[in-house]
Amino acid sequence: MNITFYGHASFGIEVNGKHILVDPFITANSQAAHIDVNELKADYILVTHAHQDNVLDVDAIAKRTGAIIISNYEIVNHFMAKELNGHHLNHGGTFTCDAFSAKYVNAIHTSSFADGSYGGEPGGFVFTANNKSVYIAGDTCAHYDMKLIPMMHKLDAAILPIGDTFTMGVDEAIIASDFVECDRVIGCHFNTFPPIQIDTEKAIEKFASKSKELIVLEIGASIEI
Repeated sequence: MNITFYGHASFGIEVNGKHILVDPFITANSQAAHIDVNELKADYILVTHAHQDNVLDVDAIAKRTGAIIISNYEIVNHFMAKELNGHHLNHGGTFTCDAFSAKYVNAIHTSSFADGSYGGEPGGFVFTANNKSVYIAGDTCAHYDMKLIPMMHKLDAAILPIGDTFTMGVDEAIIASDFVECDRVIGCHFNTFPPIQIDTEKAIEKFASKSKELIVLEIGASIEI
């Protein structure tokens, strides 16, 4: 599978001829100004929770592409009320199609839409295709439920937030990587706003000191898993 970083917590995944977007927040991110949302392909959109910096571009992309929005019950209802396509999940549930599966797992955070309405309980995903699995943690701290993931999935990579303040920071992400038994981490949710600015070189060094790899992608850059 090919994973592209679109800034903040936004990713694109291309696998088996399908295009999947995760938490698209691009048009309001000045660092991602070179990414044209109108050019992005999407068959499915995975949404971890309802905060504006995760759902901002869902409406426009889903209307243009007809993508199926996969998330918790409240988030999917919110978008289906706008006559968009959706598939409900809740924690522990798995969406499965010919190209991939996506299991909705626990996260510890908050979840509300920009108007203050309830966005259900936040989550993450374990995304699996072609015998490869990637954990998309969503916005979260480290928590013991992460230890359930390697009981069911052998991870090839974990996408973890590292920016601190609103999520776990670098040191806690190292602990989270232990919990999910995955030493290859793709960082997200950092350097978008002043409260989550970090020194990425020091972060990479901290991971390396624990014999782990922290991958910090440039916006628009891709990695093959």
